[in-house]
Amino acid sequence: MSLNFGRTQLAIPGPSVIPERVLSAMHRASPNIYHGELVDMVTTMFPDLKAVARTKHNAAMYIANGHGSWEAALVNVLNPGDKVLVITTGRFGEFWGSVARSLGVETQILDFGLHSAIDPQKLEDVLRADTKGELKAVMTVHVDTATSVLNDIPAVRQAMDNAGHDALLMVDCIASLSCDRFEMDDWGVDVVMTGSQKGLMTPAGMSFVFFNERAAVARKRARPGNYWDWVPRTNPEIFYHQFGGTAPTHHLYGLREALTILVKEEGIEAAWKRHNTIAHAIWAAVDVWGEDGTMHHNIADPVNRSRAVSAISTIPGAAGKIRDWCEFQAGLTLGIGLGLAEPNTPQWDQQFRIGHMGHQNVAMTMSVLGSMETAMAACDIPRGEGALSAAAKVLAGHNSS
Repeated sequence: MSLNFGRTQLAIPGPSVIPERVLSAMHRASPNIYHGELVDMVTTMFPDLKAVARTKHNAAMYIANGHGSWEAALVNVLNPGDKVLVITTGRFGEFWGSVARSLGVETQILDFGLHSAIDPQKLEDVLRADTKGELKAVMTVHVDTATSVLNDIPAVRQAMDNAGHDALLMVDCIASLSCDRFEMDDWGVDVVMTGSQKGLMTPAGMSFVFFNERAAVARKRARPGNYWDWVPRTNPEIFYHQFGGTAPTHHLYGLREALTILVKEEGIEAAWKRHNTIAHAIWAAVDVWGEDGTMHHNIADPVNRSRAVSAISTIPGAAGKIRDWCEFQAGLTLGIGLGLAEPNTPQWDQQFRIGHMGHQNVAMTMSVLGSMETAMAACDIPRGEGALSAAAKVLAGHNSS
């Protein structure tokens, strides 16, 4: 007999929980895709998208997931035979680098492993060694969804400036945008990409590329083909060209509502603060549970942890038991581990991830933590006592002003 009869909850690091208002906005008949209501609505979305990315420059929308945005960003500024530096701090930097190689781009890898953030000095040293200026771009992730690391993008920009290198700075914000503080223009980022299904609280299927004038100049030497070209998407002759064909109509209605919630009602800085508090509450609970060594954060230093996702490692077998009990008894789905387990140990048995991005509040956070506490009790997993009280103390101290 299962307790899992009632509303289920998703706590994976994307797709995230979709607000009911977003779902309701999408539940409608198809509109005219050539003029009228839809065209007028999309025009209002660009300022809000730019507000989320903190840029005054360009935004292009694609019917694609995050992998599509990787390719769109690459083909608009690079050609086969170009060379780039790919900084990896987990799995998704590696994946993005593999997309670049599939396009004929040569990749030089600077790997900081699975448990630490970028070391700016090592980056600066690599860039100084590129005396011929062969590297056309530096590619990195703001947050790696697998490791939950948060990279210091201003420090990356400073390392590039210190080295006197003029490569483009390209940043994957798929996991972080609207959750972790990000300032595209102030931090000197040239190209940014993200997806709809995480902090933007919209179903998976849309992605976005933001680019500044340096990247627009690089586009003049690239040959991105028809579909991925960002020029007609930012300066369309007709609305139909803005999406490379038929617009993703119902995603757009959902996204419009999500942006209203995020930008016009809450405000992006308030959203950052909310994510920060919720993340610290979850970290506090994990710290208490792990007092006897049965679990720990993949990223030891809180400064280097994302406010959108937490990767947790456990003793062998514990993670799998917690995930299974939560899913099949409590109605809570936690994220699987992605390649951080000890050798010869199934990663899903020794690691899990908690997604706390986008549409999240106190009730949802305590529901996740309470279900996990119950799972550990049901499965006789050793743990420290008082985790929920520790989380509640953090949440109670939130300053919303």
